Amino acid sequence: MANPPLQGIISYPVTPFDAATGEVDLAALRGLTGDLVAAGSHAVAPLGSTGESAYLTGKEWDAVCETTLDAVAGRVPTLVGVSHWSTEGTVRRARVAARHGATAIMVLPQVYWKLTEDELARHYDEVARATDLPMMLYNNPGTSGVDLRPETVVALARKIPNLTMVKESSGEVSRFRAIRELSDGELSVYNGSNPLALDAFRAGAAGWCTAAPCLVPQSVLELHAAAVGGQQERADSLLRELLPFLRFIVRHGLPRTVKAGLEIRNRPAGPPRPPLLPLPPEETAQLRELLTGLRPPSAA
Repeated sequence: MANPPLQGIISYPVTPFDAATGEVDLAALRGLTGDLVAAGSHAVAPLGSTGESAYLTGKEWDAVCETTLDAVAGRVPTLVGVSHWSTEGTVRRARVAARHGATAIMVLPQVYWKLTEDELARHYDEVARATDLPMMLYNNPGTSGVDLRPETVVALARKIPNLTMVKESSGEVSRFRAIRELSDGELSVYNGSNPLALDAFRAGAAGWCTAAPCLVPQSVLELHAAAVGGQQERADSLLRELLPFLRFIVRHGLPRTVKAGLEIRNRPAGPPRPPLLPLPPEETAQLRELLTGLRPPSAA
């Protein structure tokens, strides 16, 4: 795809909850979103798995979508995760995202029953038809239980004109190049596996979808700049610094680790929503130590 609507660092905010009431804290969400834009994020992507979208009521989901897009205010592109267990629910969310000005939508096959290829095709087709927004297919077998191989992804895209992007989170580097080659460059591929950030850019990924900028935006943005600028040694050095942190937040779960990190950074976003529990004290101490060696968001 010659000029994809999303490129670079696509930052994923958590959804803050009030520590006392458990309700969505829209003021904190607005502040966090503003911080991500001000730090230099190339795009903002609310309501992914980092944003605990699966644990929100319909009213809460709508409020988070509207608040985030309003806070971004068109300063950078936005990618809204609209996945739902049902096609009807996903279509509804896609229309809400479009109504509030989203740049694009992202769809994970969030399923209980394993879907046949025909069912997958119908699901994505109906969601795509609900708006005129470009759509990103999200492959994350670790959370969805569904692994969409490059051949399947490209076959779906050939049937659905506005399926133009793929977020690949299987952890297999070879898939970035495979998707691009099988689609003759028509599909833009994005990395959703934090530890593979540099490998993905070197394999032709258009962007990196990550919650890391909530805590270390400068480090992430510098890594991207070095990778796309051909500064190979600097990129390798920056990744070595970031890698223990990136592996930690993935291993211990993004909502709980990012929220613990925001608390450490004195930018509280409340606890994760049950059944998730806050990061335990021992792991929180480890995260504090990791963050000590990385630049805070306010660093120049």
